[in-house]
Amino acid sequence: MELLVKNFWGFLVFCLASSSLYLLNDAIDYASDIKHPQKSKRPVASGKLSRSAAFGVSLAGLAAALVWAFAIEQKFFLGLTLFVAVNFAYSFYLKRFVILDTMLLAAGFVLRAVAGGWLIGAPISDWLVICTLLLSLFLGFSKRRAELVLLEGEAKSHRASLEYYSPYLLDQLIGVVTASTVVAYTFYTLSPEVKEKLGSTHLYLTVPFVLFGIFRYLYLVHQKTEGGDPTKTIFSDLPLVLGILLWAGAVFLLIYK
Repeated sequence: MELLVKNFWGFLVFCLASSSLYLLNDAIDYASDIKHPQKSKRPVASGKLSRSAAFGVSLAGLAAALVWAFAIEQKFFLGLTLFVAVNFAYSFYLKRFVILDTMLLAAGFVLRAVAGGWLIGAPISDWLVICTLLLSLFLGFSKRRAELVLLEGEAKSHRASLEYYSPYLLDQLIGVVTASTVVAYTFYTLSPEVKEKLGSTHLYLTVPFVLFGIFRYLYLVHQKTEGGDPTKTIFSDLPLVLGILLWAGAVFLLIYK
């Protein structure tokens, strides 16, 4: 019960930090967001919230999240600090650099997972880091492709790094991380470490669900020109949601049968 409570507080802390960082990024990118058909509706870009207010609220939120994290667990505080530092570097400068911009976003998700492990004192599995990184890169490059297709000639004015991407390059990058993600997950399900910890030798049976999820997402990106908002893309597509639920159910049955 104590670990569940810790996880809950850690979840809230990262929600606060992530929301504050998104608001900070919107305040920095307001000029380019105005030209975006979807992002122009956000509070800062639409003029509903001033840039100065956005900066103030975001910095206050980040300060509160860091203090809160330190009060919960010092190692968790370190993970959150690294997460904030990576996002600051991204927002203020490094998002201009092709490929590195997406890798930094993926690093943020890895740090979320690592900080969660530190919070409850769980050992950080190499597989956790690798699978999280590869899946995040898959979603990140798919997002860049969707932005490039949606904005077309205006892509450069919205995001500097988009000048150096092309649909062909992104398709190659997506192909590499897609294959790598599937292979990494398959090896994860077959690894002796996982069999020992989870007590199941049949976790590989969940691989088809992972394949379906990735293939379905690729279909949405290429045939439906979606993927610009990964969360919306995932949760608005019924077959994809059902695939995720079936995967989760299969994992539960194989571990707790």
